[in-house]
Amino acid sequence: MINLKTDEEITLMRESNNLVGKTLGELARWVAPGITTLRLDHIAEEFIRDNGGIPGFKGYGGFPFTLCISVNENIVHGFPSSYVLRDGDIVSIDCGAIVAGYNGDSAYTFPVGNVAPEVMALLKTTKESLYQGIEKAVAGNRIGDISNAVQTYCEARGYSVVREFIGHGIGRKLHEDPEVPNYGRRGCGPLLKKGMCIAIEPMINLGSRNVVVEKDGWTARTRDRKPSAHYEHTVAITDSSAEILSSFEYIEQVLGENSI
Repeated sequence: MINLKTDEEITLMRESNNLVGKTLGELARWVAPGITTLRLDHIAEEFIRDNGGIPGFKGYGGFPFTLCISVNENIVHGFPSSYVLRDGDIVSIDCGAIVAGYNGDSAYTFPVGNVAPEVMALLKTTKESLYQGIEKAVAGNRIGDISNAVQTYCEARGYSVVREFIGHGIGRKLHEDPEVPNYGRRGCGPLLKKGMCIAIEPMINLGSRNVVVEKDGWTARTRDRKPSAHYEHTVAITDSSAEILSSFEYIEQVLGENSI
């Protein structure tokens, strides 16, 4: 069942997603060679709570951390740990926060130090594909229009699209209907209506699309251990163009000319 949001509910979702954006912006100050991913998790939890929010992921379905942190070949749902970020790594940080009972959700893949050009190209294409999908997120289109836009943009550039993990509706619950795959056919799937709120999140691999879930039951990585990138925005469907409720602006203010 797809829940359409009122204007008042979307206002609250702006607040939760803005906090997620600010949290990712704070993390951008810290992502560098030498920091552990667990330290990033602690920084995020403190920042969210200090700014009136509740970590949206911690305890969700038994997930034990504030952030999903996925390094290099890890795609999504990685556990923060004692791993020390190294020059040349990429790190996907997926963050959620609850404000006034509504969820915000966004993800960004950060380069760490000097990253190989072919990996930077993967990051750039994945981020661009997110906006290709968002362009199709308007009332009257269908979910498949978003999915196909992401898929065709990435596959045309030689990358593969993860199929096991997808975007989703969002609101009072972190995961609501409808599902939002990053692959599909135009004109298929649920009809997009004004008031729908969805998280669009391309997960794109440098190598094959095949996925393995690690023994912790959460961390998903590429089978061939080639890098994977992940970007996510929460958007509200309108009659004309999607309203992006989350924000990369705080990240870009920190990274400046080094942003993707």
